[in-house]
Amino acid sequence: MKYRYRVLSGLFLLSTITYLDRVCMNVVSKYVKADLHLDNEQFGYILGAFSLSYALFEIPTGSLGDKIGPRRILTRVVLWWSGFTALTGTAFSFLYLLIVRFLFGAGEAGAYPNASIAIARWFPAVEVGRAQSVIWAAGRLGGALTPLLVIPLVHWAGWRWAFGILGIVGVLWAVVWFFWFRDEPAAKEGISDEEVREIEQGRKIKYSDHQIPWKTIIRNPDLWALMLMCHLFFYGSYFFTNWSSVYFQEGRGMTEDQTKNFISLSYFLGAVGCLVGGVLSDLLTKRYGLKIGRRAVGMGGLGLSSLFFLLAGMTTDNQMAGYLLAICVLMKDLALPVAFAVCVDIGQRNAGTVTGSMNFAGQLGGFFITILFGIIVKQTNNFNYPLFMISGCLLVSALLWLRIDPTKAVSIKN
Repeated sequence: MKYRYRVLSGLFLLSTITYLDRVCMNVVSKYVKADLHLDNEQFGYILGAFSLSYALFEIPTGSLGDKIGPRRILTRVVLWWSGFTALTGTAFSFLYLLIVRFLFGAGEAGAYPNASIAIARWFPAVEVGRAQSVIWAAGRLGGALTPLLVIPLVHWAGWRWAFGILGIVGVLWAVVWFFWFRDEPAAKEGISDEEVREIEQGRKIKYSDHQIPWKTIIRNPDLWALMLMCHLFFYGSYFFTNWSSVYFQEGRGMTEDQTKNFISLSYFLGAVGCLVGGVLSDLLTKRYGLKIGRRAVGMGGLGLSSLFFLLAGMTTDNQMAGYLLAICVLMKDLALPVAFAVCVDIGQRNAGTVTGSMNFAGQLGGFFITILFGIIVKQTNNFNYPLFMISGCLLVSALLWLRIDPTKAVSIKN
C-alpha cells in the first residue's frame, strides 16, 4: 500500500471518532435532558455552544495548521476535544454543561481544515476529491455507528460513562498520530522516492507566507460565495447532527429503536453520498474540467436535498418522513467532499486557512439552526416548520454553486 493511503487511513479513523463524539449528544439527548431537567430551548443552547465555539476557532486553527503543519495541530485538537468529551459525562447543571460543550467545540475546531492540509500535502491534485470523500464518508460512518454503539453502552453503563469511554478512544488516536505521521511525504521514513515525486509533482500547493485572511475574505467575492454556500448547507447538516433524535421521538412519536435505525440509515447513506460525490466530481473534472466537475455535483446534490427536506416536512406518514430524511442526507452529502475539495483547489498551500474560513461560516449556520430549531419548536409546538426553513436554505446553497469558481486560486497575502 502506498504511504499516502496509510495517511488516509489515519484520517479515516480521525473522522470516524470525530462524529462518534459529536453525534453522541444527539443520541443520548433524552437521558441528558431528563437527568438535568432541560427543555428543548435550553438543550438548543447547549448544542449551539459547541457550534459557536467551533466556528470562532476554525480560521485561527486552520491558519495555524498552514504555518506549523497538521501533525502537531491535529494531536492538540484531538487531545483537547477528547478531554472535554469525557468531562461532558460529569455535567451536573445547565451552566456547567454549556461551558463544557463550548470548550469541546473550541478544541474540535480545526480538525477538518487540518485534515485538508494533510491531503493537500500528501495527495496529487487529481486524487483530492476522492481523498476528501473518504474522510467525510468516515464521518458519516461514525454517525451511523454512534446509535448502534452508544445506546447499548448507555443501557449498560449510563450516558455519563459513554462520554468517558469515547474520550479514551480519542486520546489513543492522538498518541499514535503524533509519533507516526509526518507533515511532508519526504520526511516520512520508509516512503519510496518514486511516491514522493508522484505526490510533489502532482499536488497544487505553493510555499508562501501564511496570514489570517481577513482582507481576503472581505474583498474576495468567490470566497464569500463559498462561505455563504457552506453556511446554508450546514443548516441541513446540523439538523441531523443535533436534532434528529428529538425530531423522530418527540416530533414523530417514534420509539428509541426506530429512531436509532433511522439515524443509522441516514448516516450510512451519507457515507455513500460522500464516496459517490468525491469520485463523481473527480471523474467529471477529468472529462469536463474543474469548474463543471465541482459545480455539477455540488449544485445537484444540494438541490435534490432541498426537495426531499420539503417532502419530509409535508408528509403525515412518520415512516415515510424517516426514509425521506435519510435520502436528504444521501443527496446533500454528495456536495460535502466537493466543497472541501474546492478549498484545496483554491487554497493550495493555504488550504487550511481557506477550509477554516468556509467551515467557520458553516459552523455559524450550524449554530443558528441549532438555536432556531429549539426556539421554533418551543414556540409553535410544530417540529416540521424548521424543515421548511432548511429546505429553502439548501435551495439557495445549491444556486450559489453558480458563483463558485474552483479554478481561481485565493491569495492569502495582504
